[in-house]
Amino acid sequence: MSDTNELPQNEQAQMPPLVVNLQYIKDLSFEVPGGPEAFLALKDKQPQIQIDLDVQARRLPDNNVYEVGLAVRVEAKSETTVVCIAELVYCGIFTLTGIPENSIEPVLLVECPRLLFPFARNIIADITREGGFPPVMLQPIDFLTLWQSRRAQQAPVAGNA
Repeated sequence: MSDTNELPQNEQAQMPPLVVNLQYIKDLSFEVPGGPEAFLALKDKQPQIQIDLDVQARRLPDNNVYEVGLAVRVEAKSETTVVCIAELVYCGIFTLTGIPENSIEPVLLVECPRLLFPFARNIIADITREGGFPPVMLQPIDFLTLWQSRRAQQAPVAGNA
């Protein structure tokens, strides 16, 4: 029979490097600013869809626990009229274990949003459909390229010190 004090140590040693503790909607908004006229503006027309996306991460009081938020804003227009706006901040609480310090940022800003995205995509599709419009189906996002471009914009320009 094994010692029961060894079990927590073995479990801790076998913890995966990335654990999704929970996911939740932090903020959700849907509006049709033009009222019923918005639906008439779309008669026989496809709206122009603009999508803005942002990823934010912050460390929580427990050293290995982080909140990662995926913010999505969808605006549909018919010519110059805004037909509908959907805004979502979908978050996850993640525990990172044994990840080197220089790898924490890409895990938080690439891997974590990659895990959150399918759920955020479904929420946006559902809310636009329930709002009376065709569902907005977000295309897959390359979070690695998004993170790399964000890093490039933050890097100081050579010669400008």
